[in-house]
This record gives sequence, C-alpha cells and structure tokens, in this order.
Amino acid sequence: MSGKNFVLQTTAPEMAAVADAAVSDLARRLALHLQKDLTDPVADGRARALARVHMLEQLQQAAGRLQRDAALDAARAGAGYPQIGRACGMTRQGARRRWPGLFNHTDDAPTEHPMMTGPARPFDVLLVEDDAADAMLIEEALSERGTRNLVQVTDGLAALEHLRAPGTARPDLIVLDLNMPRMNGRDLLRVLKSDETLQTIPVVVLTTSSAPDDVVGAYSSHANAYVTKPVNLEEFERAVQSIDSFYLDTATHPPRA
Repeated sequence: MSGKNFVLQTTAPEMAAVADAAVSDLARRLALHLQKDLTDPVADGRARALARVHMLEQLQQAAGRLQRDAALDAARAGAGYPQIGRACGMTRQGARRRWPGLFNHTDDAPTEHPMMTGPARPFDVLLVEDDAADAMLIEEALSERGTRNLVQVTDGLAALEHLRAPGTARPDLIVLDLNMPRMNGRDLLRVLKSDETLQTIPVVVLTTSSAPDDVVGAYSSHANAYVTKPVNLEEFERAVQSIDSFYLDTATHPPRA
C-alpha cells in the first residue's frame, strides 16, 4: 500500500493507534538508553517511568516544531489555513491561531492571500461592528494582509466619539455594519458623509442585509461600497481581504488632516 493510499484509506482512530504505538516504542527505547547504567531495581523502575515522561514531553515539543515546518511546507505548496486545519482536525481559525503568519514566509502562491509588504506606516481601520464573532473574523482576515491598526467599536455613537476625540488618528478606512444598538450604521453613515472633516474617509458597508432598500439607502448616503456578508467562512474572509486590497493597497488615499 502506498503512502498516498494509506492516508486515504486509513481512518483517524487507526492512524492514531499507529502513531501512539510508534511514539510509545520510541520513548521507551530512548528512556532505556538514557538509564542503561542504573543498577538499583527500585530506583531503576521509578527512574525509567520518569524518563519516559521526560522523553514524551521532548517528543511532544519536537512534534510541535515539525508540525509547524510541515504546515509551512503545505503553505508553500499552495495550501491555505482551511486545508491545513482540516489536516490537523481543527478549524481554519484554530490553524491560524496555532501557526500565525505562515504566509509571510513564502514567495510561492498559496490559496490564501500572502502577507503584504508593510507600508511606510500601518494602515488604520475603524471597524463599526457589534457582532463579536464577525469582528474577530474581520480582524483575522485583515491581519493576514499586513499590519493593520484596527479599532473596533460596537455602535455609531461610539464611532463618532472615537473619530472626534482629540489626537485620534484619522482612519484610512471605515468598515460599517448596519444593524447596531444606539446609533445604527444607516444613521452613522449620514452623519459621516455630512461632516466636512470626516466625509472623505472611505466607508464600506459590510452587513448581512441584501435588501434593495438598504443597498440604495447606503449609496444614497454616499457609502463608497456595499458588501453583503457571505455565509461561508472562506468567502467571508475573501470578501474582507478584497475590501482591504482595493481600499488600502490600490486606491489613492486623501491626505490626512
């Protein structure tokens, strides 16, 4: 049976049993080798058990290092975090948290966007989003494309307080949800685009709504773009990175005040 067929035809429990047996045998042999000069039978039994614990810890650390190397090889070969996560039995987000920055170490073309060369200064992004899960996904998607100073607020009033606070850096981009407490995104957009000091900041509406009234209303209030949040996580990430790619990498920015 070839290695490829073995991977395809072997179940996860079978693979785990083979790995456990191999690691246990290796740890036992290494422990015995380290204690070949012990003569006291009582001390020998206790020390051998402790040596196996020590060796298993060392093997676990070595496996972690080798797994990162393998993940990096997979990224160079074109795999993205979703594929690497599935290979390890975890989610895409879990793989990204375990091995951040894989795509900053390869010149090849992975399926996910590589980290971009940093600009003269980090880009400032204001995220107006009250959904914690969506905010985390947006932050992760942006972080893969380069250094981003991301500030998140959960409603329109908090956004205005941040933007108007003395000494606050003018954001290069505002990513805006529509449905939020206190002041929603519709009202905030109208305020932003009627304020002479804020109206030139690009605003992208990123929301779950695809209702024609919301789309027309956003553009009537001079939103720079309207993007409906995809349900699929990979499509959601690509949508955010496309926004980032255009507004922060491609578009010419107005001068900062």
